[in-house]
Amino acid sequence: MKFAYRFSNLLGAVYRHGNLNFSKDGNSVISPVGNRLSVFDLKNNKSETLPVSTTKNITCVGLSPDGSLAILVDEDGAAILVSLVTRAVLHHYHFHKPVNSVRFSPDGRKFVITKENVALMYYAPGKKREFNAFQLDKSYYGPYDETTCIDWTTDSKCFAVGSKDMSTWVFGAERWANLIYYSLGGHKDVVVGCFFEKDSLDLYTVSQDGTLCMWESDTEPEELKKGLRYKERKQKERQNTRVTEDQEEEVVEEGEGGEMRGEVIKGSADVPQEEDGIKNVRYRQRSKQFFNKEGDFNKLTAAAFHKDTHILVTGFASGVFHLHELPEFNLIHSLSISDQRIAAIAMNCTGDWIGFGCSGLGQLLVWEWQSESYVFKQQGHFNNMAALAYSPDGQYVATGGDDGKVKVWNTNSGLCFVTFTEHTSSVTNVTFTSSGFVVVSASLDGTVRAFDLHRYRNFRTFTSPRPAQFSSLAVDGSGELVCAGAQDSFEIFLWSMQTGRLLEVLSGHEGPVSSLSFCPSRAVLASASWDRTVRLWDMLDSWHAKEVLRLTSDGMAVAYRPDGQELAVATLDGEISFWNSQTAAQMGSITGRHDLQMGRKDADKITAKQSSKGKSFTSLCYSADGESILAGGHSKFVCIYNIREQVLLKKFEISCNLSLDAMEEFLDRRKMTEFGSLSMVDEGAGDGDGVEVSLPGVRRGDMSSRHFKPEIRVSSLHFSPTGRSWAATSTEGLMIYSLDASLVFDPYDLDLDVTPASVRRQLKKCEWSSAILLAFRLNESALIREVLEALPHEQIPVVCSTLPDVYVEKLLAFVGATLENSRHLQFYLTWAQSLLTIHGQKLKNRSGAILPTIQSLQKSIQRHHDDLSKLCDWNIYALRYAVVLSNQRGLKRAAADELSEEEEGSEEEDDLMSEPLMTESDLLS
Repeated sequence: MKFAYRFSNLLGAVYRHGNLNFSKDGNSVISPVGNRLSVFDLKNNKSETLPVSTTKNITCVGLSPDGSLAILVDEDGAAILVSLVTRAVLHHYHFHKPVNSVRFSPDGRKFVITKENVALMYYAPGKKREFNAFQLDKSYYGPYDETTCIDWTTDSKCFAVGSKDMSTWVFGAERWANLIYYSLGGHKDVVVGCFFEKDSLDLYTVSQDGTLCMWESDTEPEELKKGLRYKERKQKERQNTRVTEDQEEEVVEEGEGGEMRGEVIKGSADVPQEEDGIKNVRYRQRSKQFFNKEGDFNKLTAAAFHKDTHILVTGFASGVFHLHELPEFNLIHSLSISDQRIAAIAMNCTGDWIGFGCSGLGQLLVWEWQSESYVFKQQGHFNNMAALAYSPDGQYVATGGDDGKVKVWNTNSGLCFVTFTEHTSSVTNVTFTSSGFVVVSASLDGTVRAFDLHRYRNFRTFTSPRPAQFSSLAVDGSGELVCAGAQDSFEIFLWSMQTGRLLEVLSGHEGPVSSLSFCPSRAVLASASWDRTVRLWDMLDSWHAKEVLRLTSDGMAVAYRPDGQELAVATLDGEISFWNSQTAAQMGSITGRHDLQMGRKDADKITAKQSSKGKSFTSLCYSADGESILAGGHSKFVCIYNIREQVLLKKFEISCNLSLDAMEEFLDRRKMTEFGSLSMVDEGAGDGDGVEVSLPGVRRGDMSSRHFKPEIRVSSLHFSPTGRSWAATSTEGLMIYSLDASLVFDPYDLDLDVTPASVRRQLKKCEWSSAILLAFRLNESALIREVLEALPHEQIPVVCSTLPDVYVEKLLAFVGATLENSRHLQFYLTWAQSLLTIHGQKLKNRSGAILPTIQSLQKSIQRHHDDLSKLCDWNIYALRYAVVLSNQRGLKRAAADELSEEEEGSEEEDDLMSEPLMTESDLLS
């Protein structure tokens, strides 16, 4: 089995902190998730997480105007330049201080970052290779407090910077004679956003207390005149006034790290002197508007402005957002989308879609304001994820979290399509039934619930006679029996799925039941407990304990091999022991405590080496072929062991995010003071940003403290039934690791004669079987596909009958993988049908080994079936509608004809009736 698993996607978290961006075409949202970047394609309904990461949580993202580059800056000011085309890191840079915002100029030639009270302008990296991609051009000083936001004019001639000192500064990107800097006041709180009008120097500024100031400039952008260069200006100053040497040296300084700061522009409260009689740009306040009504106070937290449509979007701490049309300040509409503060707002290029990020709940919403509807609405688990389970065909993943929610995710799109909120406490375990359409979950609220994926409802709720907190769950192969283990009464409860009745209470354990697992081949239930035993319960013979396996320490997790012949148990002392499920004899054990490599938490008084002695694996999962086992626990590492050799095959590092606790093995001496670690010192007395010492046993920081560092841990692991990927629920979310076969050259039975040229020669000779064998020996997917698709359709059964047994499995696996994204549906289905029909009996004898291949094929066929069935259903409804419509039109015509005939008949009758009346009158006359 291959172990070239690579990180492929992050599910379960859509937004954490930082600013949102839309792609150049406006169809994708780019959202920072922890220390990673996720791209959500709104047109194709897909999500992708880039395989790049920063060392700490991302605070701001700058996107180039052409959409090919992104600058990601983390909490410490460390930046990486990422290509969104190749998904690769191009450059590393450190700004040495936390960065508040980053923004490219509209022409893409420069970008500005704001840190502390300074704005730094850099030359934007181009297509040429450079030793230093970030070259500093100018440094702008002026604000007295931290800078908060940036906006550029549409012609890239000037930019504005908002600050916490309630002022807004307009700077010239070039050396303009009539605009070097300009300071604007007018606010009584922190400036949240500043926005230029299109093709104008007119400015809108928005502050945190809900005030909008409109500033009008007396100069158009075309009237900006080039000023003297830096050296020319200094020479002129020397000629006019004699400057002392000390004052001269103040201008040219070095930046941090010895880097030259380029040209330094220092703004002041005074108006700059006019050069050569050119009149300076001046601003006047046109009007002032207020978002809050009198008596209300709602903090304004985020804002965005679309220059073409003149629409201003403002988000507030209460979760409300407003849409206003400027400059008239007409309210278009207002809506409450959350009960948490809106942290980020972005608008796409057309101005139709508005993206909102709520960091409190981890929500990402895209709102279409014209139709007043959601385009996209996703939310991760509010707290830690506790459990996950793959559906039998590998298409869906169900997760349960500490927030009491059960979510089901589509592995192809990476998006959640249903959330069940019936549980009132933490969900401890989830699993699918064998049909794949029922999700069962256990919770600490004392219930086990079954959810229907057809109608999206909770159709069964299982409870115990006395309230119990369920910590483990298992469903048998038929889907008829549901078992849950209690952590307070030490009992196992058994229910019927059909009737919902409690069938039996299995007692015998003397400690909390930590894990349950049904044998895939026999009616046996294995239960691990903290009483240092694993009990095997016979489900056919009056549910009594068949065997008791004695362990060396408390049992943490138990798992059966897919064929049911072996049992793996993880214990508290960091060991994984393997038992024969028939004879109940121990077959071997792996000591994995040293492989966990636990990090040291900030509050720990002992070293990581000492604390790792008390750590263990809490989750186990066999691979699809049963040859290896996946193990994870209270650590950032996930280990894969070979069972037969009892050796560590590979260790995966789930996260490298230093914003999480217990990431580093050693505490940094530079952060140690006489009072302890700096991270433990409450610096901002009263700010609510300090870190409190967490209570023993608290897993997610001290919730009474307003700021905490979550601890890195892996709570659950699961292999995909296809064997192509595995998933882990960690502090960061649901991580998917999959095999990347396209980059691996892995030939089979290679020889000097086996070359692409020889394969194509065999194709020309119409030697189909030998061409397929040679292509598989070279094992390049593109070449195999070329050979298969060159083969005539009618020759497929003949070629299948001549293939050796070794290549049948390889071809079946390739057909299953290719079918998933190929357009030649009937062609590859014919291959699958011919292989299974001709070699079915031989494949059945090796069913255990080829199970992942068959499940992969089933997953591909099921996906196509779902897509086609929807399409066919729509077509059937459309055709029925057309037929009914045509029939109705025919009926209408017939009815109209009848009516016209009746009218003619009635007219004739009237004529006939009128004629005798006429004669009678004539006679009377």
